[in-house]
Amino acid sequence: MATMREVAHRAGVSAKTVSRVVNNDRYVSADVRERVERAIEDLQYVPNMLAVTFRTGRDAAIGVAVPGVADPFFAGIIDAVEREASRRGVAVIVTSVGWEPSHERQSIEAVLHRRVAGMIICPVGPDMSFLRPWQARAPLVFVDRVPGKLTADSVVQDDVGGGRQATAHLIGHGHRSIAFLGDDVITGVLRLKGCRQALAEAGIAHADELVHLGDVDTPTVTAALRRILAGPDPPTAVFSSNARCTVSVVSALQALRRSDIAVVGFGDFPTAAALHPAITVIDQDGDGMGRFAAARLFDRLDEPGRKLRRRTVLPVSLVTRASCAMPGEKAHPGHG
Repeated sequence: MATMREVAHRAGVSAKTVSRVVNNDRYVSADVRERVERAIEDLQYVPNMLAVTFRTGRDAAIGVAVPGVADPFFAGIIDAVEREASRRGVAVIVTSVGWEPSHERQSIEAVLHRRVAGMIICPVGPDMSFLRPWQARAPLVFVDRVPGKLTADSVVQDDVGGGRQATAHLIGHGHRSIAFLGDDVITGVLRLKGCRQALAEAGIAHADELVHLGDVDTPTVTAALRRILAGPDPPTAVFSSNARCTVSVVSALQALRRSDIAVVGFGDFPTAAALHPAITVIDQDGDGMGRFAAARLFDRLDEPGRKLRRRTVLPVSLVTRASCAMPGEKAHPGHG
């Protein structure tokens, strides 16, 4: 099996330069990179990642922790991180921490104990201060939510702007009584804030009776919708704060036999376009978020002393389908 020194000799460079090419260092010239890559191909060189582990004291892997790997948004993040890591010959260890904060610390620290080089985390609980001692050992990048009680890199989407855009779209269809359903994590609270901003700008009061912040499983959402729809000012539309909640809302409306309620959700999901009517959504770019998080993590590994912005907010976009029409309004696909 060829060694790094043999590759360096064939390419006429140092072993350190070969290492930089293998690790996709941006500061290698195109000519040198081409010579090294040709030598790697000629000699069929395979990087010894075990040697990297012994030399650095860290595994040649990074960790990713998300609430649920089956969620399309988080699956998109994982896929993007794995692509970026693969380009550098780095493995990815994924853990699903669930939706309850009580399980989070154990799951995340189980991965960190593997001595991974760094970790990308979607926080579930409000307090991530338990990770402070780990920051000296491995860089941490947070996605979807800013970590509570911890200063660290984070990349999030525009939750307030997305909530405002979704609600403004419903108002544009003539809806004046709009229910909000979502979980009580920070993203749900911010999306409710955006919803109320749009209503206030339109001169519409928003009663607390139209809001459910809590569990978003189907039985809970069904009970919440039944209560809200029986109120003195029943809504003609629902804004759902995430894809899991939107699935529960659709199921609840079917169970309640209410086909007259418009729906817009924050976060797309595979069957949203196939439902009847198809669901209008605020689209979260899980792929873009994963790519950004991976790039930031590798930047921290490559240049630990480099000054970088701690918090990055990515834009979201409205995908209009047919689910937002008022009763009697003709719904047109693409104009929902």
